[in-house]
Amino acid sequence: MKLSRQFTVLGSAVFCVVIFSLYLMLDRGHFDHPKSPRREGTFPKGQLSILQEKIDHLERLLAENNEIISNIRDSVINLSESVKDGQKNPEAINFSQGSVSELFPSASVLLAVDSEDCLFSSKSGSHGSGVQMLDIYDILPFDNPDGGVWKQGFDITYNENEWDSEPLQVFVVPHSHNDPGWLKTFDDYFRDQTQHILNNMIIKLQEDNRRKFMWSEVSYFSKWWEGIDSQKRDAVKRLLKDGQFEIVTGGWVMPDEASPHYFALIDQLIEGHQWLEKNLEVKPKSGWAIDPFGHSPTMAYLLKRTGFSNMLIQRVHYSVKKYFATQKTLEFFWRQNWDLGSSTDILCHMMPFYSYDVPHTCGPDPKICCQFDFKRLPGGRVSCPWRVPPEAIHAGNVQHRAWIILDQYRKKSKLFRTKVLLAPLGDDFRYSESSEWDQQYQNYQKLFDYMNSHPEWHVKAQFGTLSDYFEALRKESNLGEKSSNSFFPVLSGDFFTYADRDHHYWSGYFTSRPFYKRLDRVLESYLRAAEILYSLALVQSSKSEKMSGFPSVDNYKLLTEARRNLGLFQHHDAITGTAKDWVVVDYGTRLFHSIMNLKKVITDSAHILILKDKSAYNYDTSTPFLKMDDVQSAQDSLPHKTVIKLTPQPRYLLIYNPVEQERFSVVSVNVNSPRVKILSPLGKPVTVQISAVWDGATTVSHEAYQISFVAHLPPLGLGVYQLLEIQSSEAVLADYNIYLRNSRQEKPDRLFKIKEMQNSVDNIILENTYMKLWFSGMSGLLENFILHNPKFG
Repeated sequence: MKLSRQFTVLGSAVFCVVIFSLYLMLDRGHFDHPKSPRREGTFPKGQLSILQEKIDHLERLLAENNEIISNIRDSVINLSESVKDGQKNPEAINFSQGSVSELFPSASVLLAVDSEDCLFSSKSGSHGSGVQMLDIYDILPFDNPDGGVWKQGFDITYNENEWDSEPLQVFVVPHSHNDPGWLKTFDDYFRDQTQHILNNMIIKLQEDNRRKFMWSEVSYFSKWWEGIDSQKRDAVKRLLKDGQFEIVTGGWVMPDEASPHYFALIDQLIEGHQWLEKNLEVKPKSGWAIDPFGHSPTMAYLLKRTGFSNMLIQRVHYSVKKYFATQKTLEFFWRQNWDLGSSTDILCHMMPFYSYDVPHTCGPDPKICCQFDFKRLPGGRVSCPWRVPPEAIHAGNVQHRAWIILDQYRKKSKLFRTKVLLAPLGDDFRYSESSEWDQQYQNYQKLFDYMNSHPEWHVKAQFGTLSDYFEALRKESNLGEKSSNSFFPVLSGDFFTYADRDHHYWSGYFTSRPFYKRLDRVLESYLRAAEILYSLALVQSSKSEKMSGFPSVDNYKLLTEARRNLGLFQHHDAITGTAKDWVVVDYGTRLFHSIMNLKKVITDSAHILILKDKSAYNYDTSTPFLKMDDVQSAQDSLPHKTVIKLTPQPRYLLIYNPVEQERFSVVSVNVNSPRVKILSPLGKPVTVQISAVWDGATTVSHEAYQISFVAHLPPLGLGVYQLLEIQSSEAVLADYNIYLRNSRQEKPDRLFKIKEMQNSVDNIILENTYMKLWFSGMSGLLENFILHNPKFG
């Protein structure tokens, strides 16, 4: 296969060279054609000399092309000879046996060469991105000098006449970031704050059609939707239609981008989008990720494949933000590292300052921006830490206050390439009180009215949504909705590890609370298995009335609940482990209950699928037809294996392969007797290994034994294996070496061969054909390993 790929690439390159050469000859041959038409049988003055020059040029091109082809032919001959040499000496080259002619496909099976293949072979190893994050990380000093009012940046200046020819467009985007669990549980947050935010939203947006608002977390929105009446639902749909209200990203949560598996990222995105389509008939257009602790290109790729054209990110290392600000690359097309074209490009906006709160979004000076967070007006519960409070806007101060915030808008705009500016207006769980809606919207509208009524200020300020901003940005930069041009740079890479200040690197969450990270993966595997089996069982149950007892509706609800609980745990304060302990317990309880429910869906579905006589189907909740092989008693406990009691009559072990490939996998179960025999689904004996189940570090249990065997299953297939107790087993017994600090001189085990070894300062070495492992002779911990075959793993 390796040689075939080499010749395929070589052949593609030859083909491309020939086609490209012919193209050049034709292109250059037509380049200097006279524009005036030639009369029949006559040549204009000087035309013969021009024609002679073209013929000479064409001959030179043909000679160059012949030389190129000769060089390629020589290379192919040399490669063929090396292949023959390798066949004479198999150790010298790792090609499969056979003549060289057999390695070349015959003319009848030649495949057409796609232009993308030529592009790949001609640009192998190169990337079209102008900004590669690996290079950026190499050149940054990662220091933190004092930048003045923008502590992590630099002083920003501008010329007041810069906007004379083209005014500054400012979009102030009100939003409320609602964590589905952090300091409180999901339900507590909803009861205390979130439902009030959304209730106020309906009322306050309808008071003035110039007002806008944005929402992200569908998990909260769906819970709120279930409790409101039809009048409020109609109002939401009107606001969405009129563009006053926008749902961004539309996932079940705003997920972490480091800890989740891509399966769960996609699943929570689908769950949110399907809910929106079903209930609101809307599809989000832009991504909004202001709180995940670092950003992954995987998320950008998923959003692009979802149909998004734009996205926004916030938590990026402050040194990277500063560097991007100096280069005006805070807006870029994010491209996948492996993309040699532009099919994965998505326009991305990086917020430049420390946080997404109001003091860090209007401009570089948080002391000034905080004065325009009108929730912090004197007398409220929240104040500005810089001890300069906001002022309510009135006729006497509107000119001065408008000029102050316009100065911040202008300075912020100097970090970008266009005269379109985004200024988010929100924070965690903002707008929960009716008074804040009035404070923010009324005061900002007065500022906007004053700015817009003074054309000499060259600014147009308004409330907007994220899509309003990106539409104006694309119009300003002459970008189509799907196309890209060279106006914005192209970037490839990721934005990990995040640091918000000094050396405060947010990397501990990669591994924190590993028990719950594992529980997340367990639920993912059960969910996939349950969804496939349920779908297959649903088809079978519809074929006969005798199977109408299959609990399809109830199990569908359990599947939906499991998807939503899994989606909830992808939240950037859940799977990361950054929530409070009692909140983590709430997440764990949801995961645990969903695992239990999915086990029921799996066993119910498998029951229908394995019955040969479907008429014998009888659903009885009191006596389940199948049981799972492990049991977990609580959300914070480890699962333990069920001990299968063997008898001379066969016990049936049902094994399921949930992936689309044929599998040969080692399966281990616990039984109560070592005298075991296993029969495959075809009734043939299977080789078995018996291992000890340990009661402690050195004590073997004789109440249970672990048996392991290789199961062979087709794609998405079920296999029924038989387990029997027999008088004399041919199973292979495992041997053990136990390393002890002090010899215990225990009696030999009656079944297993156990050899006691004294602890040693020397390493304990385990080795097979794939790898070699070194363990400490004192602690037993892994210290080193080597892979014999680099391709392994």
